[in-house]
Amino acid sequence: MLSSRVVAVFFAFCLTLVLNAQAQNADPLPSWADGAAKQAIVGFVSKVTRENSPGFVPVSERIATFDNDGTLWAEQPMYFQLLFALDRLKALAPQHPEWSSQEPFASLLKGDVKGALAGGDHAILEIVMASHAGMTTDEFAAIVKEWIATAKHPLSHLPYTDMVYQPMLEVLAYLRANGFKTFIVSGGGVEFMRPWTQAVYGIPPEQVVGSSIKTEFQMRDGKPVLVRLPQVNFIDDKTGKPVGINQYIGRRPIIAFGNSDGDLQMLQWTTAAAGLRLGVLVHHTDARREWAYDRKSSVGQLDKALDEASVQGWTVVDMKQDWKVIYPHEKR
Repeated sequence: MLSSRVVAVFFAFCLTLVLNAQAQNADPLPSWADGAAKQAIVGFVSKVTRENSPGFVPVSERIATFDNDGTLWAEQPMYFQLLFALDRLKALAPQHPEWSSQEPFASLLKGDVKGALAGGDHAILEIVMASHAGMTTDEFAAIVKEWIATAKHPLSHLPYTDMVYQPMLEVLAYLRANGFKTFIVSGGGVEFMRPWTQAVYGIPPEQVVGSSIKTEFQMRDGKPVLVRLPQVNFIDDKTGKPVGINQYIGRRPIIAFGNSDGDLQMLQWTTAAAGLRLGVLVHHTDARREWAYDRKSSVGQLDKALDEASVQGWTVVDMKQDWKVIYPHEKR
């Protein structure tokens, strides 16, 4: 007869085989419907990570870049960083009585956001500079953390970090489990994103590339600090995205995710290189669960990039059809 020890070892071995098989068969993207978009992502990862595959890519070269607004979290009714800026201006208004008669601030303080933004890029730049500059980097990070922890979306009334996309969180985790480094490459402010991307996306601050304002080293009260100046340093949008990737990452991605014309050049640059490449666009098509918008939207316009996708063979994610759930709270 077999000893109890041998039997125990045998059953432990069998259990390990079963658990390993279950792990291998587990769906890496459970919030995605079984369709062409999911198959494209899983198929691509399988090809570039299988050592005997002709498309195998070494771990050091497995770079994936993601836009943030509209790709990893929502962006309607306006970019969340702009909503942050508006809240900051309201808090700072008592220190600036001149704003009561100075645009775009006068309109904002009256609640007329549309009127304030009628000034276009110049008005937005004034709003951002007034709300983002004149403090140290540590002070700004603390302000962002407090806002992220307490502010609520004006329509859903959910915390902004609850308006991230569950299917995209799964993609990030899936890629990292397969040896990818995941980077955010966004038109948003790099120092607005860095205080919270680790906790929300699992992306550390050194893997966030974004727009920036100039920063200056100063000594204050005998201590060295970095002070944010009211001057633009770099705009990480459209043609700036490939430039930012090259400058701050130093490797061309093999996967790029975006959702708008602001991501067009990033996808073009990513997919034009030799070897297997994957370009993905998130198309906002679900007016019931989120928003439906593309070519004529004032926020996250998807026009030229949508046309280019059909020419280049990029994967277009139909949010309504391809995502079983949109936000994490839908799974709770």
